[in-house]
Amino acid sequence: MADILSFPTKPEDRLRAALRRLDDALTEQKLAFTEFRTNLAALGGAVSGLDQSVRAYRSTLAETAQEVSTCHDAARRLEETADIWLSQAR
Repeated sequence: MADILSFPTKPEDRLRAALRRLDDALTEQKLAFTEFRTNLAALGGAVSGLDQSVRAYRSTLAETAQEVSTCHDAARRLEETADIWLSQAR
């Protein structure tokens, strides 16, 4: 069987009950907002860490691209040298 809750009959009792519920709701909202700000700060830290990782990755890619270009140029020079030697050997 369901419990029946008594509803305050006097206006001042209803007002007190409403104010208590409002105070409880404000306390709950304050806790939720504090948790939200904490999570937002954690997200900011994660995004900052991700940004640093992406910057480091870009830098590594740029260095690798430069090394690949240098190696490619060296390979072309070797190929040209080999072609010269082959043509002289014939």
